[in-house]
Amino acid sequence: MDDRFIVKDPDLTLSPITGMSRRHYIECAQYLLERAFTHVDSIDSPLRFPTIPGKTYPQPNAPDWRYRSAEFEALERTFTLAGPLIHNDPNATVKGINLREYYCLQLYRALTPGNETSLPLPEELPDSNYQFTCEFGGLFKTLLLMPDTIWPHFSDEQKKAMVATISKWAHHRTTQNNWRIFNIIALSFLKKYGYEIDDELLKSHLLWILSYHSGDGWYLEQTYNYYSISLFIVYTTIWNRGFGDEYYPEVANVIERSAARLMESITSFFGRNGYVNMWSRSICYRTWVSGALAVAFMLRENSLDGGWARRLCSGSLLQFVSRPDFFCNDIPSLGFYGQREYMIQDYSCAGSPFLMFLPFICLALPEDSPFWTVRENDGMWEALGDGFKLTALESPGLVLVNHGISGASEIIPGKVYYDDPNYSKLAYNTLFPWEDHNPAGGTAMEYAYRSLDPRDLRGDDVNFYLTGKTVSNEAGRRRLFTISQSMTYNGIRDGVIYRQAIMRKPPNNGVGYIIDLAEITIPGGVIRVDRLRLAFEYEITLGHYGLPHIDGRGAHIIQYERGERLLITADIPGRRLALIGYAGWDAADIAVNENRNAEADESSVIYLKKKNLKPNPPVELLITVMLHRTDDGAWTPEELNPIANIDIRSIMPSGSPLGAILTLHDGAQYTVDFKDIDGARRC
Repeated sequence: MDDRFIVKDPDLTLSPITGMSRRHYIECAQYLLERAFTHVDSIDSPLRFPTIPGKTYPQPNAPDWRYRSAEFEALERTFTLAGPLIHNDPNATVKGINLREYYCLQLYRALTPGNETSLPLPEELPDSNYQFTCEFGGLFKTLLLMPDTIWPHFSDEQKKAMVATISKWAHHRTTQNNWRIFNIIALSFLKKYGYEIDDELLKSHLLWILSYHSGDGWYLEQTYNYYSISLFIVYTTIWNRGFGDEYYPEVANVIERSAARLMESITSFFGRNGYVNMWSRSICYRTWVSGALAVAFMLRENSLDGGWARRLCSGSLLQFVSRPDFFCNDIPSLGFYGQREYMIQDYSCAGSPFLMFLPFICLALPEDSPFWTVRENDGMWEALGDGFKLTALESPGLVLVNHGISGASEIIPGKVYYDDPNYSKLAYNTLFPWEDHNPAGGTAMEYAYRSLDPRDLRGDDVNFYLTGKTVSNEAGRRRLFTISQSMTYNGIRDGVIYRQAIMRKPPNNGVGYIIDLAEITIPGGVIRVDRLRLAFEYEITLGHYGLPHIDGRGAHIIQYERGERLLITADIPGRRLALIGYAGWDAADIAVNENRNAEADESSVIYLKKKNLKPNPPVELLITVMLHRTDDGAWTPEELNPIANIDIRSIMPSGSPLGAILTLHDGAQYTVDFKDIDGARRC
């Protein structure tokens, strides 16, 4: 078997860019399951993947139910591939094993007591929420969409035995926000097939879910992230068509409207080549967000171009399945590209990444759906040229930028509630996946801050106490660089995006640890005009995107002397970066990191740094240009100097302190004015 998926006999008439037609989706699903089934000896073998050492579950000496959870997760999430294959061919087999018979047998054993893989019941465990609930939601989402796959092939007696377990978990305690969707889907499945449920509980869950809608088709999760798309839109749209339209039409109509709103911007999340952005938690789910491109064609009204939607969906899958390093133990690795322990969460297990194959719901679309019949195209990218497109989603506080010059898509987050590189970076780029935080400074695409306040360094804190009392503050930890503790979105004015990075939270925050962020998008990059309001001695760094050392080859670094400008560039084959400090910075530098990058174990980050040892530092401006390209040519002098004139003013005409008027070499002029920025916070 090939060590990666290869598009064989590509259909270049229908799909001239990726070659992927409906037939290739079936072949891809078959290929992925064949690799997974190397761990299955016969129809009687449970689907058990090798456990991965590290933070993932089940940990050594874990209770038995954790092993049952990992097995059920592997079984349910591989059904994300098996269900569509069975739907298209009831006699589909893998390694000589009939898929319908296998999943019927293994699910029956899992959902009835007395078997090796039987799930525990809620009353047998401490009263809490468990991963089983999540997997029930995934399983019955697939069965609501493709009811012909397995449910009709159980006897009434078998169904009755399984429903006892299903019902207990469907009615059991859940956790906040997105998890209620899992209970909703399981309860709805039971009701659809005539089994008794608590209707008031179902209605309550539905109203809870609707209450999280924030606008622009987005829902509040722990913060704003891909769960808003993949669960709140994809799962619920499937629920609409399979249950909600008939039983809860008012709720279904609300979901329909929010889904339609989301589709207005969904394509801007993807790069020109269809790549998904490594952003937010659960990154091992990778392409699950691409499921929205398929579910769009299940809406009553759809505005997406079928050829562009399929091109993006296919490109996102090929981003991973065509790479040999994507697989570990013949299944998707726990990371983004390869196996990367530092990129994942402890709630994942070896089978978790199979949720990334949610886009294969497209195989439930009829063969004459525009998703399958319209010729592939690059949508808005075809007319973008070397320009850019900016999309502002005010409700979740996200700004999307599509760069024609590189084909990259960027996510600029604005409402971030904690210090987590999954969320807290200044920007996320489809072609430059994020790097983990570096406590030594120089963190990629973040401001990293270190206090040099002697009170911090000696281990006490009197900053906000007028009594003379001191408070222990872990002096050792204060010697490390930290990233922003939260971020606010402050809106867009006259082409300038405003945010704030809060470097410390209360009680050590007050208003003395704020970086006011202002950015001007330019082709292939950004001009940053950021205002420091850091009250005491400090050191800060600002890193560019990280560059992986592919096959052990380091990045090529050049530092230039350009008058008052600090200028440093870095490149690897096919990717290059430039970082230019116009004002406020002390020096440029480079960090070579280990075990921080998504693509390689070693990487390079170019960054700027600044130190201020004054007990009462002034309010200051940092003016920076950050550029990226995806070719091997040389930077031109014009690219490396986009700003023609900088007029820094102590007091702006509005009365706001310390802003700037920038004139670019192309004649464009921008005013950066932080007037009332604290009052404009949208958290």
